[in-house]
Amino acid sequence: MRELKGLYFITDSKLSRQGILADVKQVIEAGCRIVQYREKEKTSAEKEREAREIAALCRERGVMFIINNDVGIGLAVDAAGVHLGQDDMPIAEARTLLGGKKVIGITVHDVEEAVQGEKQGADYVSVSPIFHTDTKKDAGKPAGIQLIKDIKKRVKLPVVAIGGINEENAMQVVKAGADSIAVISAIVCSSNVRKAAERIIEKIECTE
Repeated sequence: MRELKGLYFITDSKLSRQGILADVKQVIEAGCRIVQYREKEKTSAEKEREAREIAALCRERGVMFIINNDVGIGLAVDAAGVHLGQDDMPIAEARTLLGGKKVIGITVHDVEEAVQGEKQGADYVSVSPIFHTDTKKDAGKPAGIQLIKDIKKRVKLPVVAIGGINEENAMQVVKAGADSIAVISAIVCSSNVRKAAERIIEKIECTE
């Protein structure tokens, strides 16, 4: 698996001001090397069409492209991998369909889920939510940065932190041990997506 470091950008068509393809182009230009396509509202055909466009762009620029939840679309567009939630397809089933070379990430909310994710064959765990977030209504109670530290002590997998992360708190999240930070609203809600992504990347790189 390619190194999972730095900014991990997640699309959001409902929050985007200029369209998700434009958002992806700008975050890649800013230096983001990991992009996840997350779409809950559109039809399967619409999602596959958008995912193909983003996959082609990411492939051209050497960016890791992850599909949220939908293994079928991940296979159809030859994405680098998929990201699963606790209630999505089991990791073992996804691995059977995807093969050993694709990346599988799993959302976790506590140390036990992280340990189980590693045992089940995940390639990384995404710790959620670190801070309060309005992006995902069912995200749950904020865990704080201590959970990142606790999980890092128990698993060897890369840890992605998500939930309410922005330019102001990015450094403390990375200092707590997060290998990568996932950001949505702090970037797509900005009037200048590229600049917002650049500022967060600068914060991350200051702690490396």
